[in-house]
Amino acid sequence: MSHALSTHSRSHLVALLGIAAFFFGGGIGHFMFPEFFVSIVPDYIPTPALMVAISGICELAGSIAILMTRTRRIAGFGLMLLIIAVFPANVYMAQNPEQFTTFPPWLLYARLPLQLVLLIWVGFAMRRARSGYGDFY
Repeated sequence: MSHALSTHSRSHLVALLGIAAFFFGGGIGHFMFPEFFVSIVPDYIPTPALMVAISGICELAGSIAILMTRTRRIAGFGLMLLIIAVFPANVYMAQNPEQFTTFPPWLLYARLPLQLVLLIWVGFAMRRARSGYGDFY
């Protein structure tokens, strides 16, 4: 029987806790600073406030579910899809640095390849503890 936070190693535990904290903080941010998140939604996406609320809920749910062995895999895939879904907002920010003057333009561009790092990080974190069925079951 596996417990909720079963891991492969200390680095896996750190990855799990780190990704959970990252997305939990981001999810909370969607509700504490909704005007900022709405401002980064590209114009072609309908109902920006609703999209911000949905993505915030998804971040919160994913951050909790990835910590539990039974939901880790689906949570990981969900967080990966979320990273891909919000990528247009990151591109929008990089293309419109004059609207986001609190951030240096180089940082707005640096965030783009960091999305790949996030995908890899989630992929590592979503692994289940060894069970004889491989890393993903």
